[in-house]
Amino acid sequence: MSIKPKPLGPIPAGYEAVDGELAIGGRKASDLVAESGGTPLFVYSRDRLAARMDALRASMPYRLGINYAIKANPFEPLLEYMQPLVDGFDIASGGELAILREIGADMGRVSFAGPGKRDEELRAAIEAGVTLNTESEAEAHRALRIGDELGQTPRLAIRVNPDFDMKGSGMKMGGGAKPFGVDAERVPALGREIIAAGADWRGLHIYTGSQALDADAIIETQANVLQLADRIARDIGQPLPKLNMGGGFGIPYFFGDEELDISRIGDALTQKFDTLPETLESAHLCIELGRYLVGLAGVYLTRIVDRKVSHGETFLVTDGGLHHQLAASGNFGTVIRRNYPVAIASHFDAPADDLASVVGCLCTPLDRLADRAELPRAEVGDLVAVFCAGAYGATASPSAFLGQGPARQMLA
Repeated sequence: MSIKPKPLGPIPAGYEAVDGELAIGGRKASDLVAESGGTPLFVYSRDRLAARMDALRASMPYRLGINYAIKANPFEPLLEYMQPLVDGFDIASGGELAILREIGADMGRVSFAGPGKRDEELRAAIEAGVTLNTESEAEAHRALRIGDELGQTPRLAIRVNPDFDMKGSGMKMGGGAKPFGVDAERVPALGREIIAAGADWRGLHIYTGSQALDADAIIETQANVLQLADRIARDIGQPLPKLNMGGGFGIPYFFGDEELDISRIGDALTQKFDTLPETLESAHLCIELGRYLVGLAGVYLTRIVDRKVSHGETFLVTDGGLHHQLAASGNFGTVIRRNYPVAIASHFDAPADDLASVVGCLCTPLDRLADRAELPRAEVGDLVAVFCAGAYGATASPSAFLGQGPARQMLA
């Protein structure tokens, strides 16, 4: 019985071979592995990070702030590199706040979202001067109380749970019953209460979804966000000082996915900004992006430790796996497992003349990085590259599972 191959996701444009090997930032994969001390290894490209930001700046309206949501990748050298490139950072825990303090980030450019903030996290954020995107009336009341105890004015915004979501998004974060944010109809009353209490009112945070590749869906959502923000500001009774419009820009992971058309999004947003209502004319308008900024800049390198055949199928067993690349294994929110972009880094320019599955070293059938993929023939000792590995890899995967431990990371 013939084995039907499954297509791989698209390798991001611009990767080349040097002496037959995959090169990242102009350096061969094997040299990067040697410098880091071994595999598995995440490599993040400075050039790709900078190019991504340059392209985004060129496409978006000049007045639009671009924040980096560090949950996508909080690797400290990467954060230090991104700090002068972005307008601010968005965090979702006290631990992420501590990381930004460690690198000396400007706390006045940091906002803190996420449900379930503990009192000690609220306290640390208020003391640092971070803007809190409050997720409920109770959280806002706790922040006001802690501010009084500290004798410090808290910087408070409200995260809104809108009455719409982003069509076509991989993960919907708004619309209907959600643990995130305050339902839109209750926001004006809370906003007036925060202002009356003497807090530093920082406006609204409206996040609707993530991993969208449909420009029309994002354009429609951004128009809805601006309309909702205007309505809430009018009900509160004063213009907004700031509006975080969320993000949702996706990257192509799978066969058939296409790169998001950011020029169309930027053109539509520019038109909207040219006719803003009075409530938003002087507001600081920004978006927050995570995977879009860093996802394509990362490559995960893992070494083949065994090549075996079972019932006619070839398996390339590596020293990596889902404990570092949970999403690539298909176990991070996907319903049907599809292949990420994967290549044999040691033979990057060789023709695909073999059919093999790339698996990890864990004792579970879930540990699969590529399923029945057409690849150049690879042997023990060769390196495998998993692309689109710059976001939700090292810290979003169960690195402690079966005692395996974390992967190495480097900025190249």
